[in-house]
Amino acid sequence: MGGSRSPRRLLIAAALALVVAGVFWPILGHDFTNYDDDEYVSGNPWVQQGFTRETLRWAWTSGHIYWQPLTWMSHMLDWQLFGPEAGGHHAVSLAFHVANTLLVFLLLERTTGAAWRSALAATLFGLHPLRVESVAWAAERKDVLSTCLWLLTTHAYVAYTRRPRAGRYLLVMLGLALGLMAKPMLVTLPFTLLLLDYWPLGRLRSAGDLWPLVREKLPLVPLVVASSVITVAVQTGATLGSLETYPLLVRTANAIVSYAGYLGMMLWPRDLTVFYRHPGSTIPVWKVATAALVLGALTVTAVLARRRRPYLLVGWLWYLGTLVPVIGLVQAGEQGMADRFTYVPLLGVFVAVAWALPPWPILVPVVAAAVIALVLRTRAQLPVWQDATTLFTHAVAVDPQNALAHLNLGVALAEKGDLEQATKHYEESLRLKPGYAEVVNALGNAALDRGDPDQAIAHFTAALRIAPDYAIALNNLGYALARKGRYAEAIPYYERALGIDAHFALAENNLGVALARTGDNAAARAHFEAAIRIDPRQADAHSNLGALMVVAGQPAEGLVHIERGIAIRPDLGGAHANRALALFTLGRFDDAWQAVRQAREHGAEPTPALVEALRARAPEPAPR
Repeated sequence: MGGSRSPRRLLIAAALALVVAGVFWPILGHDFTNYDDDEYVSGNPWVQQGFTRETLRWAWTSGHIYWQPLTWMSHMLDWQLFGPEAGGHHAVSLAFHVANTLLVFLLLERTTGAAWRSALAATLFGLHPLRVESVAWAAERKDVLSTCLWLLTTHAYVAYTRRPRAGRYLLVMLGLALGLMAKPMLVTLPFTLLLLDYWPLGRLRSAGDLWPLVREKLPLVPLVVASSVITVAVQTGATLGSLETYPLLVRTANAIVSYAGYLGMMLWPRDLTVFYRHPGSTIPVWKVATAALVLGALTVTAVLARRRRPYLLVGWLWYLGTLVPVIGLVQAGEQGMADRFTYVPLLGVFVAVAWALPPWPILVPVVAAAVIALVLRTRAQLPVWQDATTLFTHAVAVDPQNALAHLNLGVALAEKGDLEQATKHYEESLRLKPGYAEVVNALGNAALDRGDPDQAIAHFTAALRIAPDYAIALNNLGYALARKGRYAEAIPYYERALGIDAHFALAENNLGVALARTGDNAAARAHFEAAIRIDPRQADAHSNLGALMVVAGQPAEGLVHIERGIAIRPDLGGAHANRALALFTLGRFDDAWQAVRQAREHGAEPTPALVEALRARAPEPAPR
């Protein structure tokens, strides 16, 4: 019998892998977004250094966003392999999702022997449009990675139940520990193992079996508690919402409505978006009551059917239990719901559906049509994640009252040079959410891009009145003052920014520039070096440090830093101008003229004194 199952298992697994990979394949052509991807990958200097002693120490000790060392290491490895090419990062996330789909199928088939029902549950898991956010968003690597570890741990648990050995249990503990290091969502994993004891493992046959099985899971509890404590500790005061902002009654109402809402999104996955605004206290009582009735009815149905159809109770409790960490009772962030939160929880519902279907041949075309519909909706949702512009254009279309979406769309448009449309979205965002410091800061950036530092100073000052400890606005205000030549005034703002964020490489570089302009080259050099320690890819800091070294009589050493900056950013005109100075000092006049031309090509003009000195030593070559 085992021999006949093996070829079928392999064929189904191969088909699942090909279909899931084929449906999600377009994400390999997607870019990073400007929402969290910069925090995780595209703008994270620690990740972009790859594996070093310092970055590994940061990964294991930093509370940045979450304590998630395994996720950080995953991103570091990607950057070493693919650099800034987003397609490679997306390919790894897709590989994890394909692996997760196969692990779901193999787990269910292994424990039930029902190959086709297992395949259907895995298909629903792998192809549903609600999976797009977890797979296509680079910042959600933690989702697919932690789920892969969740499923591997569950496989290890099944092996342990068949031959209980200490070594096998240690594998379960190791899997849970690793999964928690990728994302704290795994705090409910011991609960799901207890559900599997009931069905399909059949270890929980009577009330007398319950305590021994609970006791068996107790060694896993310290891992869960430790992860929970660390997660709350690193988020308190940062992303965790206060009870004043989100009172317990508001949280409970949103949780009840969200439980029902996710089921609705599963059945009718339209208008999916990256950010669903938290409704606060605006949820009507009738909506909460209706959602509670639906949840109560489904719970009663699952309990009453538990003897004949235990998979209904297991699937339903899996859904209810695994959503607890992200349902909003402990509010993290400002969202009310999120597609990614369903990645693990809806697996329970998919299993219940797959096993509840009667074995009628007439249902085969119905199921096939439903799967095709899911594939079409998933393919329609994928282009939304092409880049920041498509992502937030869609978000604004779904919810025109979404202040965050207007802000991020404005930032994306500004990066493309469309300051007029960007400003309109900033203003709309500020209208929807008065006192939105990030938007006021963005208006300041737009003013700088228009060449109006006075207006920028007014915006950055206003942003700081709203949020006095806003390090980015402090740095930006310093930069705007420096643009006006007011370097001495800029210095305290850079210093305040660094007092708030000691790893702010750009502020270190800008402070170095201001100090150099005020004549303190020794202090400036220290700050340029600090910027490079924080972010070795800080091209400006390399160029500025190199220029200082040239002035200090170290032209050869300075040239090394300047050329390193150019290698990082070939379009950095100021670095080419600094290179011209270094080459002139070294007596390489023809090369210096070439560097002058390159500086001009990139919008920078070397000092007149340097150009005149060059002309005195060697004639300027004729343009080619």
